Amino acid sequence: MSMPAEATEQAVESRGGDRLRLLAVHAHPDDESSKGAATMASYAASGVETMVVTCTGGERGDILNAEAASEPQALRDLPGLRRLEMAKAARELGISHRWLGFVDSGLPEGDPLPPLPFGSFATLPVEHAAAPLVRLVRTFKPHVIVSYDENGGYPHPDHIMAHKVAVEAYHAAADPERYPEAGEAWAPLKLYYDRAFNPERFRALHFALEEAGLQSPYAARIAAWQEADAEGHQPPMPTHRTTTQIDCGDFFEHRDRALLSHRTQIEPAGFFFAVSPEMQRKIWPWEDYTLVDARVDTTLPETDFFAGIR
Repeated sequence: MSMPAEATEQAVESRGGDRLRLLAVHAHPDDESSKGAATMASYAASGVETMVVTCTGGERGDILNAEAASEPQALRDLPGLRRLEMAKAARELGISHRWLGFVDSGLPEGDPLPPLPFGSFATLPVEHAAAPLVRLVRTFKPHVIVSYDENGGYPHPDHIMAHKVAVEAYHAAADPERYPEAGEAWAPLKLYYDRAFNPERFRALHFALEEAGLQSPYAARIAAWQEADAEGHQPPMPTHRTTTQIDCGDFFEHRDRALLSHRTQIEPAGFFFAVSPEMQRKIWPWEDYTLVDARVDTTLPETDFFAGIR
């Protein structure tokens, strides 16, 4: 893919000893731990400067772990507690973290769906919601940005908006004529979509559990995908093919501890822990991504976000 001369010069400079930088854009606190956490921990441990930005504070979230439902702070100040949980998860992953500062839109329910709360993240114009992220990109200067696909990984309005602002920031931060108040232009070199809900991974783990004589929590999900395929419908799952697999199995325990840091959101005996890290390392020791745009030359498939940059 062709790129402007200044981006080419920047890529060359990046290869010349500058510390590599990786930015992941997420919608809510806990998303960073359930989507790509082992990848982030792996890169951070290798010396890559790794940052997660969280677009909202999760203010409209619920307490999803019954064990935390009676805790005074969870009842009195759930948003404040979620900030503490996020800080603990970031320490576990070895990453830095920033809040973008927008308000959770909540997950609307009903038929028809009610309107989203006024002023919440997903109701804002993209240019308004992307402005602080453009400033962060120009300040942090990531070589690689990772976020969600057009469906948000799954269709939560804040996830879809996180996708929109990440794509907007990736392109706009490189253009000095756009968002001129947000600092000097910086061109990230690669943009990826996360494939945390990769059907191939779920199927591989599902069959491994069945072969081991263990109950699989993925059966209903796989059946829904098969039904949607048979009826010609598009199920709510990633539609882009995997181009990049990051071998990060040694950091699955870090990922699990980061997940458990979000105590109000994650049940210790829940879905995320149905397959042991040991089994996952044998069956699917990667996390999966789609390369969406590159301002450097690379060859697919990849095993490194920084292929073509290092």
